[in-house]
Amino acid sequence: MTLIAEDLLLLLLDDESGTPLVDGTKLPRVLAGAVLLELALDGYVTPAEAGEDVKKGRLAVRLDGTPDDPILARTLDVIRDAGRPMKPETVIEKLDAELRIAVFERVIGRGWVRESRRKVLGIFPTKTWPPVDESHERAVRDQLSGVLIEGLDPGPRTAALVSLLSAVDAAAKSFPDADRKAIRKRAKDIADGEWAGAAVRKAVDAINTAVMVAVIVPAAMIGSS
Repeated sequence: MTLIAEDLLLLLLDDESGTPLVDGTKLPRVLAGAVLLELALDGYVTPAEAGEDVKKGRLAVRLDGTPDDPILARTLDVIRDAGRPMKPETVIEKLDAELRIAVFERVIGRGWVRESRRKVLGIFPTKTWPPVDESHERAVRDQLSGVLIEGLDPGPRTAALVSLLSAVDAAAKSFPDADRKAIRKRAKDIADGEWAGAAVRKAVDAINTAVMVAVIVPAAMIGSS
């Protein structure tokens, strides 16, 4: 099974140009948020509640094991080894660049996209990631179309993916020929919906808020861990 972050990255790359559909501030942060959300869905971390040993709102590790996926495992190690529990937005700022590289390497390694380098105006280096094998992305997009356009009920992973797209206002960009206003509303309704248990619901809210805060607020202004 692929990571939510992998599916998210494919959706956030333009299928023709291979350029990201969101800016360089949003992309690494929403990918980091996707990895945190996957850890929450798998039961490894959730925000602490009042009365726990961990301060309310900071990420508490709930399981002793380690995920099989190396990206999830490395992220959980960072959370465990931080010295003290961190806020979701602090984790996102701490991990965004490293996770961005890891997720790009993963989708390139799977043969779904390739990295292309060129210079703009012959001077400024730039990278794009045009598609190679679009079969997996089509399957993901078909699922999203059923949920966002046809109104089908999403499973937890699809709902999580929609919530992350909504957090960076990119749901409508994935379906440019559809009613953008209707897709934005449907994505927001799903993001706010009751598709997860109480603990994961709190994690979804906290992580999506953290992604939006990390995009808007400079890293230096993020609350200390």
